[in-house]
Amino acid sequence: MNDVIKVQGFSNIDLKDEFFDSLKDDYPGFENWFEKKQTRGAEAFVIYYEKKISGFLYLKEENEEDNSISPVFSKMKRLKIGTFKIDAHGTVLGQRFLRIILTKFVEGNFSEVYVTLFPKQEGLIMLFETFGFKLWGEKDNGELVYYKDIETTENIYLDYPRINMKSNKYLLSIYPKFHTDLFPDSKLQIEKHHMIEDKPHTNTAEKIYIAGMKGIQDASANDIVVIYRTASGGSAEYTSVVNTLCTVVEIRHMKDFSDMTDFINYCGKGSIFSERELETHYKTRKYPFVIKMLYNVSLSKRPNRKALIEQAGISRSAYPGIMKLTDDQFEKILELGEVDPNYFIN
Repeated sequence: MNDVIKVQGFSNIDLKDEFFDSLKDDYPGFENWFEKKQTRGAEAFVIYYEKKISGFLYLKEENEEDNSISPVFSKMKRLKIGTFKIDAHGTVLGQRFLRIILTKFVEGNFSEVYVTLFPKQEGLIMLFETFGFKLWGEKDNGELVYYKDIETTENIYLDYPRINMKSNKYLLSIYPKFHTDLFPDSKLQIEKHHMIEDKPHTNTAEKIYIAGMKGIQDASANDIVVIYRTASGGSAEYTSVVNTLCTVVEIRHMKDFSDMTDFINYCGKGSIFSERELETHYKTRKYPFVIKMLYNVSLSKRPNRKALIEQAGISRSAYPGIMKLTDDQFEKILELGEVDPNYFIN
């Protein structure tokens, strides 16, 4: 498996692993519940770190009333985050799990998604609140119930992963050597042997890209970015593709940072570069622009340069680094990429 996250049947997961001890302590009957899932062929997302389980996510579709919650949950099609646990080890795998959850929420056309958490789980509560979950109420066992619905706020974090179509649109080029580690769910078929590792820049929903291309300063917060993965050994006509949509959080210039420490702290876990490489970038200023983006969605189909020119109306002579797209060009890319329309706020 070429990813740190695996989809596994409950029957292939060792319930005796010490990872599950806290869940057994917090939830009486957890072992019986787990064993029932084993017999029913249920699956979960599992993270392994140094050959041990360090993350577990189980999702369940519901369409029922729940009287154990106050206020009561009326009958509605909801996505329940049945079990969500991360053993932190300096990375941001929680955000990777959250991307999985919210992708399922949008593409499954659910009215709501919800999770139950004990008040002591402050880190997870903060993560869910950052990405639009609100406190609904409390279960009879003392857990807090947090939910997210399809109402929009015009805040790119709270609406995540949905995208506001009223924003400006840009095409942004990224080299293959950076692309897949930044956007793991946009990996190409030709990269099937590329190992996606447990690294912060891979797992975070916030991505940092450092660039020097002319025109990048024209983009601004909330703008939509179509990621253009440049040629990978063959003809650009066929191997350069668009495959990811992001939204701009902000664009900063190196001179906006007070010093190198400020710059490195800002880039944090979202940059593919090591601390030493970031130091070099800061000193040389060869690539002076720092773009922070949210990784929203991967395209189902990956239109290549030939399709962009012949079908989306992009000029063959257009500057490939960054270019502004018309609404018609952008909508054609969405059509060619077969992007689920549920991702867009009109």
